[in-house]
Formats: sequence, structure tokens, C-alpha cells
Amino acid sequence: QVQLVESGGGLVQPGGSLRLSCAASGFTLDYYAIGWFRQAPEKEREGVSCISSSDDTTYYTNSVKGRFTISRDNAKNTVYLQMNSLKPEDTAVYYCAAADDITTAQAMGSGGNSGMDYWGKGTLVTVSS
Repeated sequence: QVQLVESGGGLVQPGGSLRLSCAASGFTLDYYAIGWFRQAPEKEREGVSCISSSDDTTYYTNSVKGRFTISRDNAKNTVYLQMNSLKPEDTAVYYCAAADDITTAQAMGSGGNSGMDYWGKGTLVTVSS
């Protein structure tokens, strides 16, 4: 069964850190770009970061640049999102999704509304004191 499973969310104080994981089963992540998306309450889903399959090129939306780092461990079939200096506005459900490099890069601007092949069910990140 093809699955993406996110983990690592939780409650953290402003300025704190979390590391999200996106683990794949039923397929090999090596051949896919992975995107992280998030959806805050009453807001549209937005693209946060992605990493390509071809050469691990990374992308970050402006609001997380310098604070978030995406990486992949193909041996573990897992992609990570290290989130530092978290802010209340980072509060959202975070999703990972997989597709080819071009589709994933385009999805960053559209919130992943079309084209992604596989989606996880999300993990909640709450940044609050």
C-alpha cells in the first residue's frame, strides 16, 4: 500500500524547534520530489518547502527562509523538515506530498491544489506560549 506518513508535530513555544518527518511506504522516495505544505485555520493551503529528486535542489517560501531546512534520507525512505525559531504564524497542519520535480516545484505556488501524486494525512504544529 502506497503511503506517506507525517510525524513530529506538536505544541512548542515561540522560538522553539520541531523536526517533522515524512516516511514513505509502498514506493521509493528516491524517484520523487517531496513538498511540504501547510494549512492554517481559515487559510488556504500553501507550499512551504520542497526538495528535488534529481539533485536535492531545495526551495523555501519567503516566510520560512533561514528558519526551516528540508532534507532527505533515501536509505530511510524519509524526508525531514527541521523547523527552528518557530513563530505563532507557523501554526498549521503540515502535509507532505510526492510528485515529479516539475510538478512539485509548480505546486509550491499553488498550494499543491493539483498534480501531486501522493499525500500524507498531516501533522499538527501549534506554536503558542
